[in-house]
Amino acid sequence: MENEKSAEKRGLDAIKRRVWLEKSFGVGGVYRAKKKAELSTPANVDVRAVRQAALDEIAQEVAKCRRCTLYEEATNPVFGVGNPCAELMFIGEGPGADEDLKGEPFVGRAGQLLTKIIQAMGMQRGDVYIANVVKHRPPGNRTPTNYEIVQCHGYLVRQLEIIKPKIICALGLPASQTLLKSEKSIGALRGRFYPYPDNPEIKVIPTYHTAYLLRNPADKGKTWDDMKKILAELGRPAPKSKGKS
Repeated sequence: MENEKSAEKRGLDAIKRRVWLEKSFGVGGVYRAKKKAELSTPANVDVRAVRQAALDEIAQEVAKCRRCTLYEEATNPVFGVGNPCAELMFIGEGPGADEDLKGEPFVGRAGQLLTKIIQAMGMQRGDVYIANVVKHRPPGNRTPTNYEIVQCHGYLVRQLEIIKPKIICALGLPASQTLLKSEKSIGALRGRFYPYPDNPEIKVIPTYHTAYLLRNPADKGKTWDDMKKILAELGRPAPKSKGKS
């Protein structure tokens, strides 16, 4: 009887998640995760190489993607960069002008600030993985639409399945709402860990986007507090630096 109740609850939770996606993003285009057995890695192999090869394959799909119209005005797709076995993953909303030109996420002024934050945490960019919710630059650096987000969502889910981070740091409102399937504000969400709905073993912590911090430097301290929580969750000591450059 208890198992039946648990199964019923899981079914209701799945329906609620689907309803939220359709309400927020529109019907269609929602990626359905593979079963864990399909994603297992054979023993005695180079896990990093296997994961990187899998990511490269998805990146090739992104380069040819025509699911929405963002590619029409973009110079390059911006898939993601970093350690395919990273414990920590940073996810923003979408590429900007500098990212579009280079084909790499977070390389402009906001990206330089993110790099400084990562270094203040005692790590390098190559130790983490950095990506965005959408993989092509929205024209004029506008916020991606709900339709564009859902059309790109499958690529992000597949990245997460391959990398298997322990923690996702969601940078800004679109990334936080997308990952948590929430309609709350960034102020209400930031600073706390939440289970990632598609894999509760992964923890999501929303914080301010670094582009926002460039405009509102007074809030850098709040973001650094969030980074210290990440370090504590990973079992790493927090450096004395405040990471507020």
